Amino acid sequence: MQRKLHHWAVDDSGRQFDDLFNLVHHPCFLAVAWERVRTNRGARSAGPDGTPPRSYGSVDAIRMLSALREEIKERRFRPDPVREAMIPKTNGKLRRLGIASSQDRVVQASLKLVLEPIFEADFRPCSYGFRPRRRAQDAIAEIHFLAGGSRAYHWVFEADITACFDEIDHTALMDRVRGRIADRRVLTLVKAFLKAGILSEDQAVRDNLTGTPQGGILSPLLSNIALSVLDEHFDAKWKTLGPEWTRRKHRRAGRPTMKIVRYADDFVVMVHGTREHAEALWDEVAAVLAPVGLRLSVEKSRVCHVDEGFDFLGFRIQRRRKRGTDKRHVYTWPSKKALASVLGKVRRLTRRRRHRTLADLLRHLNPVLRGWCNYFQHGVSKQTFSYLDHYSWWRVVTWMRKRHAGLAWGVFSRRFLPGWQIADGKTAMFRPEQVTVTRYRYRGAQITTPWTARLPEPAASTA
Repeated sequence: MQRKLHHWAVDDSGRQFDDLFNLVHHPCFLAVAWERVRTNRGARSAGPDGTPPRSYGSVDAIRMLSALREEIKERRFRPDPVREAMIPKTNGKLRRLGIASSQDRVVQASLKLVLEPIFEADFRPCSYGFRPRRRAQDAIAEIHFLAGGSRAYHWVFEADITACFDEIDHTALMDRVRGRIADRRVLTLVKAFLKAGILSEDQAVRDNLTGTPQGGILSPLLSNIALSVLDEHFDAKWKTLGPEWTRRKHRRAGRPTMKIVRYADDFVVMVHGTREHAEALWDEVAAVLAPVGLRLSVEKSRVCHVDEGFDFLGFRIQRRRKRGTDKRHVYTWPSKKALASVLGKVRRLTRRRRHRTLADLLRHLNPVLRGWCNYFQHGVSKQTFSYLDHYSWWRVVTWMRKRHAGLAWGVFSRRFLPGWQIADGKTAMFRPEQVTVTRYRYRGAQITTPWTARLPEPAASTA
């Protein structure tokens, strides 16, 4: 059904879908939605109902889904206010999360199953965040592609949106949703989640007049719908330049060309032109964002040259001279901020009384090291991996020595570090220096959705 919805949307860019409500409460959609809610990372977090999804047994889940289906079908369903949770950010500030009840998460997941294939037909290739089969490495690869070689997009407008999830205008967002969805029952459900309210830590309920709760299952899709105004704006500017030969003529005349690369609310605009052309984007981007209630963050937005370098999605991107030559190439590697973040996690995990056994320590430490290295293995990261390996190894060894304070180093190393490897039984320490660094293949606009392949046509009747 998702594949059909996607191809109907692709084949007719102006089509409005007016009979989707029966899919939202369909038993199969609700079953898939529940499975995704039960198995995702937030399944242990309880919403305002106090019951985390992971705590439901199979019988309780069946009863809950059956009752939920009847409520939706009879249009009696009303979402509860989300539970507010404040978590610290790396800059010392707090991020506000909204944790919904288990039932509300299921309905949001079902709505996403219905709406996502439709809106994926309209999203531009330059958007990479919270979209199926797309990842941050694709965004970095496109920046690397644009800034290198003869393409020469050397000026960068690096931008960030202030409190994006909290300030999206509901009216503007719903207008964009109505561009594709004509079923009023579905629109009512979406609007109900936007207006559900927030249950603060002091148990007071307050209205949320703008924004969509960060942490909600439906929120990333809704934010992409709102932020696609940026993608459409720069895509329209690009299309007005015409084919390749007219774009070259445009460049020779000293006029700029621009490409946007966006990952959720973080984006950069790559400019082939001058610094003045990039500086002019401050007012232009602000004017595009204003109708959806958003504004640029003055502190996190700036204009820079690729030779100066900039940080994006944890990577440092900069053009440098290749060692031993006069040629300049664009390189990407883990930023200082990203490295400091993982070192902080290693430091916290290896505190003296944090774990009772070495195996327990390694079971918590290894996923952190492995995940960080898998994310950055497509950059020039070998030296950084070696440093992380050295730091982590000594932190674990220091933790072990504190538990065997009376042993001399020679005795300790022979007994606990055979071959200088750290292990406890079958649990061995993950070594970042052994991770292979590989080049990430730029996929451009060739990234397919899960629903790209078309269903086979039914065979013609011979009767």
